[in-house]
Amino acid sequence: MIASVALVSSVIGAGAVAGSLGALLGIGGGVFLVPFLNAALGLDFKTAAAISLMTVIATSSAVSAGTAGRQLINLRLGMLLEVASTAGGLIAGITVERLSNHALSAMFAVSTAAIAVLMISRLERRNVLDASADAGRLGGRFYDEESGREVVYRVKRLPLGMFAALVAGAISGSLGVGGGILKVPILNAWCGVPMRAAAATSALMIGVTAVSSAPIQYARGYVNPPLAAAAVLGVLAGSRAGLWFGGRARAKWLKLLMAAVLGAVSCLYFVRAFA
Repeated sequence: MIASVALVSSVIGAGAVAGSLGALLGIGGGVFLVPFLNAALGLDFKTAAAISLMTVIATSSAVSAGTAGRQLINLRLGMLLEVASTAGGLIAGITVERLSNHALSAMFAVSTAAIAVLMISRLERRNVLDASADAGRLGGRFYDEESGREVVYRVKRLPLGMFAALVAGAISGSLGVGGGILKVPILNAWCGVPMRAAAATSALMIGVTAVSSAPIQYARGYVNPPLAAAAVLGVLAGSRAGLWFGGRARAKWLKLLMAAVLGAVSCLYFVRAFA
């Protein structure tokens, strides 16, 4: 596809929207950018996913830098889970060439639908302990602007988190969505990590996961450099807006927004996969 000025401009705009939402929710902008590149612009799914992986790295860098000072990132937990996530990304990078666009669309639809349902089920639950409680080896604490107090949490069900990270890495490498669509809900719903800390920790992890499979996608010719550069520029700009709003929004509304967006994307790809 020839990258005209109008096309590059539209990709920058879409990247800005994807970056804003990706930074806000900690899931990377790929879940929003891939449908735009594939469904709206008509790019091959594998090309759209490969371009999106480049933006996931950009989103991760921007969000990690913006949230590090607020102590939201649980570095110890993130690096432990990243071992499994990177393994999944490598497996996907090697095997994705054997999957058809139909199969990838079906995977995308099922993944986003399942996560949307999971987030709806957790709307009113908050994973916080008393401020004097022991967070344990992998837990953490941070100041929550919404409640105006220090939040303490303890990590639960670590084996489940490791398995989810492995699957998330495979989804990231196959679909170009960063894996955060699985990591954030699992960390929040089943591992006991509050939404803001889960989003920030996921944002750190998704960049490392994307790096494990992006070079393989580039070597196979799936990356369109002009469009990838345009998408990254948009994502970097949009990530700043997402970070600003994320620090002020209520956790409940962040969960609702994530569920609504994932539900809409899932419907689109169910139609494309099974029509």
